[in-house]
Amino acid sequence: MKGFYPLTIKVNFLLRTLFPVVIILLLSNMAFCQKSFQPKQVEFEWKGIVYRKEATGKFTLHTNGYTLAYNSGKIKTYYKTNYYHIELGTMSDPRELKQNKNIPLSFNKVSQSFRFGKQNNMYVIRAGKGVKRLITDKARRKGVAIGYNYEAGPSLAILRPYYLELIYNFEQDGKYYNELRSEKYSEENAGKFLDYNSIFGGAPGSKGWSEISVVPGVQGKLGMFFSLGAFEEYAKAIEVGIMGDLYIRRIPIMVETESISSKPYFVNFYLSLEFGKRKN
Repeated sequence: MKGFYPLTIKVNFLLRTLFPVVIILLLSNMAFCQKSFQPKQVEFEWKGIVYRKEATGKFTLHTNGYTLAYNSGKIKTYYKTNYYHIELGTMSDPRELKQNKNIPLSFNKVSQSFRFGKQNNMYVIRAGKGVKRLITDKARRKGVAIGYNYEAGPSLAILRPYYLELIYNFEQDGKYYNELRSEKYSEENAGKFLDYNSIFGGAPGSKGWSEISVVPGVQGKLGMFFSLGAFEEYAKAIEVGIMGDLYIRRIPIMVETESISSKPYFVNFYLSLEFGKRKN
């Protein structure tokens, strides 16, 4: 028994010395295993909330004018939206040239700017049904999605006669006088209307509204759009493309001459900014 007591002391010493070391090794091994075999974290792409409806306003600049429009869309899938479209805009002729003769204080008034040879102001009402399709994968939140759209429908040309203030000279009681008359183009005054020296300037903008005429037709568009945050609550997009209008008869924006002829169609390139909101 005398030899047993020193042996017990040695065993206790070894246990006190080795036990912490074993515990440290076990904990280290467990940490290593957790680090080595921990599942890889999945990086989710935020797709946004799926909405069913979309209402947007559009401002468009095209080759020969501008338009304001409203779109009402139904979101069918992530990649397809059907929409209805209505817009009001202007159409000019590329041969128009705004000018001013700058005749001061003549006839107790200052001459206004005018467009030589212009016969009608043209406004356009377009309506249509269209489709928007995405051609890129679902964009990340705040990302950009690219797609294309096409539409077709009726178009209505509204023509308002263009008036000029023309200078007329006449004699009365042996004296010569000058007089201004606001007139639109006609076959009777064609010589005067197209005589640059007889033009004082443009007539007031209130002229011609009671003489409006309409010409029906059809319209179509094909464009590509870049949507910012394609699946967010607020819609924001830039669109570029080509648009065309075809009417049942020629549209006389300018007076027809040997070098200028009217046409029943208009083709323009356009750039649009679109803003709106989506909802369920």
